[in-house]
Amino acid sequence: MKRQERSSAAEQSVDNRPLPKRLQAFFWQYDFPALRLKRDLELVVSQILQVGDWGSIKWLRRRVGDEVVREWILRRRGAGLSPQQLRYWELILKLPREEVNAWLAEPHRQVWDRRARR
Repeated sequence: MKRQERSSAAEQSVDNRPLPKRLQAFFWQYDFPALRLKRDLELVVSQILQVGDWGSIKWLRRRVGDEVVREWILRRRGAGLSPQQLRYWELILKLPREEVNAWLAEPHRQVWDRRARR
């Protein structure tokens, strides 16, 4: 419950401006001009963390803050992030190592992570 309250408070500070044009390549499958940061926050965070480049990640952290990114990862239990990405964010955002280890050990993740390495 506390996580959701913190997340909601952090997310309330996010504005609803259109995304910068330089991010369009990461949203090729979406109607990019229609995307708004606040309304589409889950999608924006997901796409940038999964396929964004260093510049887009820096933009995301400046725009929404590390607390929003941290809460997104915790809420999703790292889903959608590779083991390498998850370990990176574990260090940067001080995610609980035991939780990250547990997420990575989940059977459904193991199947996907092994398949994705090939």
